[in-house]
Amino acid sequence: MIERLALIGVGMIGGSLALALRQGGGCREIIGYDRDRASLERAVELGIVDRYETSACAAVHSADAIVLATPVGAVEGVCRALRGCLDENALLTDVGSVKGGVVRSVETGLGRLPPNFVPGHPIAGKERSGVEAASADLFIGRRIILTPLPGTTSEARARVRQLWERAGGVVEEMGVEHHDEVLAATSHLPHLLAFALVGSLSGLGERDEIFRYAAGGFRDFTRIASSDPVMWRDVCLSNRDAILDVLGHFERDLHALSESIAAGDGERLQELFQRAKQSRDRFNH
Repeated sequence: MIERLALIGVGMIGGSLALALRQGGGCREIIGYDRDRASLERAVELGIVDRYETSACAAVHSADAIVLATPVGAVEGVCRALRGCLDENALLTDVGSVKGGVVRSVETGLGRLPPNFVPGHPIAGKERSGVEAASADLFIGRRIILTPLPGTTSEARARVRQLWERAGGVVEEMGVEHHDEVLAATSHLPHLLAFALVGSLSGLGERDEIFRYAAGGFRDFTRIASSDPVMWRDVCLSNRDAILDVLGHFERDLHALSESIAAGDGERLQELFQRAKQSRDRFNH
């Protein structure tokens, strides 16, 4: 049981975690901090936090657990504000989808990597952002990836695991670098493709007509292009090398597809589509 949790960043993910912990009986009191005071006031109204502070240092006072739920690009600045404010025994974790960048930001901001720091990433989300989009059931049955560091204590690992399990998540662990490589392919690339496709079609003539006649497949594929642009800007900059690597691989495959169409090579096209279908069908099972 967490007696007092400090939620640094009151948005959709952080707010959902707070609601899930309340529902699961995992926390007695939740203190919020965010640069947007209106979000903090709304979080109180929605029962997401019990109260809020207007400084990060005040928010973590006497907290036995701190969750960094800001955009990845804001982590270093928040940690600089928290330098000297953290209780030595307090848990520290985050929800960022890039772990290498977060680890570097925490170390730079705090001047060290606390032994109770357990980087984390819930594989869950919505295209909507902000505190209004928070929901208590967001993490039920979803994978939560923890990336403990060499200096992370076993007790901290166990406590952060329990935190996410109380929120309904299924917890797994992997290394920081491996996490960022996997997520570049499975999450970051699909988001970039959705943003790029919508942006490309928006630049065509008669764009209203294009979107008016878009079928369900287009809506399903591009839904994630409604995600928070600030968050995804930070993800791209923080996980640059892994994203560029997987983008390069995709560009080569896209070029091969283009060449097959240009050559009228129906056999090659069917082979590409069949292989993709088989891979996707295995994933469904």
